[in-house]
Amino acid sequence: MKKMAIALVVLGLLVATTAFAANPVRISQIYGGSGNYYKCDYVELFNSSSAPVNIGGWSLQYGSSTGSSFGSSTYNYVFIPDGSVIPACGYFLIRGYCGSAGADLPIVADLVTTNVAPPGAFNCSGTSGKFALFNDQVTNRTPAQVMAVPTPSFVVDLVGYGPSANAYETSPAPVLDNNSVLVRGMGGLTDNDNNSTDFTKIALPYAMHNSGSALNPDCQIVPAMSETWGRVKTLYR
Repeated sequence: MKKMAIALVVLGLLVATTAFAANPVRISQIYGGSGNYYKCDYVELFNSSSAPVNIGGWSLQYGSSTGSSFGSSTYNYVFIPDGSVIPACGYFLIRGYCGSAGADLPIVADLVTTNVAPPGAFNCSGTSGKFALFNDQVTNRTPAQVMAVPTPSFVVDLVGYGPSANAYETSPAPVLDNNSVLVRGMGGLTDNDNNSTDFTKIALPYAMHNSGSALNPDCQIVPAMSETWGRVKTLYR
């Protein structure tokens, strides 16, 4: 019985090492150059799990790169309304502040902000800033609160971009420009809790996604185990 218990633990660890890291829902794209290439800022979310996730009651909150808090005004947060769902292996597109120039976003956003609370809006920097995805709607948290160790239960994801960002996972993602977008690797699957390696700055145009877009095909592949159950039993007989 003891050998069987050890084998089950080892098998569990083997399965765990094949899973994608961190929370299943994460920020997968950021564009902050409203009024330039695109008329509107946008943030894309991705669900890496095999089940839909209800994100109603959550919030996406922005802060300037050196700002002292997230969600300090109606131009710095979005309250995600009840009933908002990200499909399994799918996406959710949030449209932020819009300028007067630039092209319209090529697909319809799942959530269009109004610059009025709720749902609020975000007018983010096209070069350097920070976003946090929370599973509640509490505003004005500080970078220290969001970056606390261990990670607070209210933090779903955190992305700082540009070298001056004062909140991030491990180190900030690359600095942006008005004609580029930050993209998380593998269509949103890459999550090593390091913004600098998880994200790449890519010149526009680049495909964005909403909840009606095709699912991420890599997400739907079940990772192969490096050890079989028979091999585990052999090791622990």
